[in-house]
Amino acid sequence: MLAETICSAVSAAGLGIAAITAYRRRFLAALRVAAYALVPVGLVMTGLVKWLAGTAFSPVAWAGFAVLGLSWLLFLTTRAVERRRGGAPRARRGERAAEKGRQDGRAAVAPAASAPSPGPAGGATAKPADDFSDIEAILKKHGI
Repeated sequence: MLAETICSAVSAAGLGIAAITAYRRRFLAALRVAAYALVPVGLVMTGLVKWLAGTAFSPVAWAGFAVLGLSWLLFLTTRAVERRRGGAPRARRGERAAEKGRQDGRAAVAPAASAPSPGPAGGATAKPADDFSDIEAILKKHGI
C-alpha cells in the first residue's frame, strides 16, 4: 500500500514537471518526462510493485539470492583456476591430441592444407629488408 502511494506521488510530480516543461514550449522534452512519469503507475497497475515488495521482505527470496550469489562465486572461482592452469579444458585437449600425434611420428596438418602459392613474382622471394621498409617508414614518420 505504501509503495503504491509513493509510485503514484512520483508519477503525479513527474506529470507536473512535464506540464511545466510543455508550458515553456519544450514539447519533446515534456513528452519524454511524461513517459518516464507514467512508468511507476504502470508498474503498480501490473502488480509488479506488489510482487517486488513481497519479495523484498521474504526470507525465502533472500535465501534464494544468497544461493545465486554462491553459485556466481563458484563459477568465478572455477574460471580463475582454469585461467591460472593455462587455458580452457577444450584447448588443453587439443594440445594433448597434437602432442600425441607428434609422439607417434605424425605431424598435425589441416585436412585440406595445400602448398603456399609462389606469389605475384612467379617464385621470386623478396629480401627481408624490403618486407619491413614500409613499416620503418611509418615508424619514422611518427618519430618512433
